[in-house]
Amino acid sequence: MGRIGAPFGVRGEVKVQCFGDDPARLAAIDLWWLQGVSDVQPVKVERARVQGNAVVASLEGVVDREQAIRLKGREVAVARDALPDAGEGEYYWFDLEGLAVVDRDGIALGRVESVTHNGAHSVLVVHTDTQERLIPFVAAIVDGVDIEAGRITVDWGADW
Repeated sequence: MGRIGAPFGVRGEVKVQCFGDDPARLAAIDLWWLQGVSDVQPVKVERARVQGNAVVASLEGVVDREQAIRLKGREVAVARDALPDAGEGEYYWFDLEGLAVVDRDGIALGRVESVTHNGAHSVLVVHTDTQERLIPFVAAIVDGVDIEAGRITVDWGADW
């Protein structure tokens, strides 16, 4: 859902860069899971507010700037059942991971390994055994997503 950036103020608040397009969704969830070096730990959100494209949050047990600094770079996840249903034509990135990607002729281009954001739009990271492709996840290229069939159809050449 996001990544913790710099501390916010001196009372332990953290600023979270949100990966989605609606930071209010993350701010409304009161239990986050923080990715550590070798584990994932739950943390209760005491208060959270949207500030621009980010969320500023007070986390249980984080009471000063030094503790907040130690959280910098940790990714924030939430339980699936804490998320609202995606709207028509909208997808959570994790729903796209693992889907097969094919071109308009049905030629397999690989599977979605992950989804990232380049500042302008989302990008599918598509892998085969021997190759990685970065395919923009935009309407001009993505013809369709069929979660049930496990497939994304794109206007993208196998030799690109």
